[in-house]
Amino acid sequence: MEVQVSPTKGNLISVKKSLELAKMGFELLDRKRNILIRETVAFVSKAEEIQGRIAEAYTDAYQALQLANMEHGLISVSNIAKACPIDSELQVEYRSIMGVDVPSVKYEPKPLNNSYGYFDTTDDLDIAAEKFNTVKHLTVELAEIENGVFRLANGISKTQKRANALKNIIIPRMTEQVRFISAALEEKEREEFSRLKVIKNNIK
Repeated sequence: MEVQVSPTKGNLISVKKSLELAKMGFELLDRKRNILIRETVAFVSKAEEIQGRIAEAYTDAYQALQLANMEHGLISVSNIAKACPIDSELQVEYRSIMGVDVPSVKYEPKPLNNSYGYFDTTDDLDIAAEKFNTVKHLTVELAEIENGVFRLANGISKTQKRANALKNIIIPRMTEQVRFISAALEEKEREEFSRLKVIKNNIK
């Protein structure tokens, strides 16, 4: 391994300090990676649970929609759906998990306020609207969690790369620099000792 550093005591002290900092940095990155992995596992477990619920909710909603279509006609139901107001109550904030910004969706589910009249419709349409409202709430939850998983996984990848760079490149290089400087200084000390011994003998 090539060592490009002058073998002086000052450099030895400096490289040793840098080596200790690099080792400390690796330990911190390793802890961060483990915490992010634990958080990701928790998010994935919650996502799987919501995915099961949302699959059931979609099945129930489309079954209710089919009944409403048969009762009122496809065109009539489609026109009613287009008249439904757009929900703009979502607010996205972010919280930090070990330096990784994870979204937190603020959404207050409100009672369903149907935008159609009840005189010419039946409860089949009401049931379908309620089912799809449930789907909407679950979709908001799932979107928040899946986005969090993506960001955490990206954070784990970056942390792993930095930890690997410290472990496999920087720490070995600094360790070799310490070994090289120490060996060079020891050799200088031996040479100086021999020189002083010769001078002492000559004086005698």
